[in-house]
Amino acid sequence: MVMGLTSLSRELWRCYSHPASAAGSMGVNTEGWRREKRREGFADVLTWIRSPHLPDDNGMLLMSYDPVEELSHRVGRALLALKDAALADAITAEVSIELNAVERAELGDLTGRAAQAVLLTRADASPVQVMAADAILAQDPLGGNDLFVDVDPTAAAVAAAHWLRAAAEVTAEAAGYEFTRVVEESDNISALPHRTPTAVLELMAGGLSPHDSVTGLIREAMLVAEGLAPDIDELKDKIVELETLVDRYGAEDEGPGSELLTVRLTPLDPMRPARDMLEDLLSGIEGCLALYREAYYSADTAGAGTARADDDEDEDPDEDGTDDVDEEIDDIFRAEVQARAAEDHERLL
Repeated sequence: MVMGLTSLSRELWRCYSHPASAAGSMGVNTEGWRREKRREGFADVLTWIRSPHLPDDNGMLLMSYDPVEELSHRVGRALLALKDAALADAITAEVSIELNAVERAELGDLTGRAAQAVLLTRADASPVQVMAADAILAQDPLGGNDLFVDVDPTAAAVAAAHWLRAAAEVTAEAAGYEFTRVVEESDNISALPHRTPTAVLELMAGGLSPHDSVTGLIREAMLVAEGLAPDIDELKDKIVELETLVDRYGAEDEGPGSELLTVRLTPLDPMRPARDMLEDLLSGIEGCLALYREAYYSADTAGAGTARADDDEDEDPDEDGTDDVDEEIDDIFRAEVQARAAEDHERLL
């Protein structure tokens, strides 16, 4: 019984994390079509539990290819075997609550039991949740804990991509780089996961929206988690690149050379792609701030007497006023990013 309910809950939430809207096609017998039919079955789950398929006189049992339907029948058969009406009513009520939680999460309402959606990776993003994340970032472009505990991570990542581009454009103007190179350049100041933010910036530079840039990478990572190669042409290119490196540097069975034989199919962690994406994009915004500071100091706009006192390690960190100037620069950066994000807000809609 417990295993059946756990499996049913997992499949119900898979309808949330893998919506039909994120599938490549909705044609008959395609993955999108199957997802849509599975989601439509929500209306019948309680009926299936109350009146499950039973073996006929010959011991034959009708089974469904739809996991939601089949698991509902299994739960129903287990309840019939237990012959406990009170337990059956309690289990039916519990399943009803779970169904409602999934439905509310799909609408962007993550209150109550639907809050568990923040722990999942969804292949699409609720506009309601995107706007909720955007409001949090509007308060502080560097993000905050609320993005991780109150908002769906895919939607939060979509909003963060919009704010990353605003931060990258502001920093690019100050530092003299293309905005797509800003995060990678900031890695020279302090190490950060620059690959994902740079990929997102490049996709947006190519004309994709923050939504399509983020969800595209997340969907690819979700496929990798299921053991699939999402883009065969890209895989071929990576293999050619790998072979070139092996020819140039050689590869050993063990040691550093063996790492050349590894092909990474996604820049994201396949086990938690949405949360990983969000963390990397916020790190990218922090990287923009680091490069913005460097550009500010290099341009000698911090004012006289504010140069960093690197010569004396024992000196009070704030003795020369550097910390105060950093705070001023940070405030200027935030204000400029907020203004840029507001100016270009339509790209998030």
